[in-house]
Parts: sequence; C-alpha cells; structure tokens
Amino acid sequence: MARFRSSKLRASRRLQRQRRHLRIRRKIHGSAECPRLVVFRSLKNIEGQLIDDDASRTLAGISTLAPAVKEEAGAKSKSKVDLARVAGRLLAERAREAGIGRVVFDRGGYQYHGRVEAFAAGAREGGLVF
Repeated sequence: MARFRSSKLRASRRLQRQRRHLRIRRKIHGSAECPRLVVFRSLKNIEGQLIDDDASRTLAGISTLAPAVKEEAGAKSKSKVDLARVAGRLLAERAREAGIGRVVFDRGGYQYHGRVEAFAAGAREGGLVF
C-alpha cells in the first residue's frame, strides 16, 4: 500500500474538486436576468458571488469575513454553519437591491451539505429563487 504525503493528498483533493466544478460549469450558465450564484468554501470561511457569465461580471458578493455578517450574527451562535446562513441571507438582500430575484446555484464542486446547504438556505430565506 502506497503512502501519500499530505501535500500530494491535498493537491489531489483540490484537483478532484476543480474537476467536479468544471463538470458542473458545463451544464449551468448565468446571465444578467438569472446570474450564477457561486459558492467557495475554505476551512474557516465561505463566500458567495452572483456572476453574469455573458458579460463576465460579478454583480454582488459576500464573505463570512465581511463586517456586516459578523454584525448580523451578533450574539447568536457563531458556528460556521450559522455564519454561512447569515451570509446567504445578506447576499440575497444585496441581490434584491440590484433587481435580481432568480439565480442558478453553483455549488462549486462541494457536496450540497453543511455550510454550502446553509448558505443556499439563507439565500432562499432572503428571497432568491433557484
């Protein structure tokens, strides 16, 4: 049985996620009327962006590092899942201000589980329709 160095394992996991993301991206496309809601998840944070693929523009974005997210979460539980839900809700509010109500969800190659699912649920709570 071959032993992997942690760097090789980390690189292969990252490549696998990138391949999954490209496979997803072949099937979905965002436009000005219905942008793509893309999620990126790191070990500590999560961020989401609304992207118009036709114009190659980011329409709105948010991260759990944003002061507005920490302010909104306040004294509530500061678990990463709770912060992801708050970030999704705030992104939906920004989208409504920009006149966007319908999006296509791009999970970025991650499982639809945990923080990714909470982000999507928060965006739905905020009024976005996927």
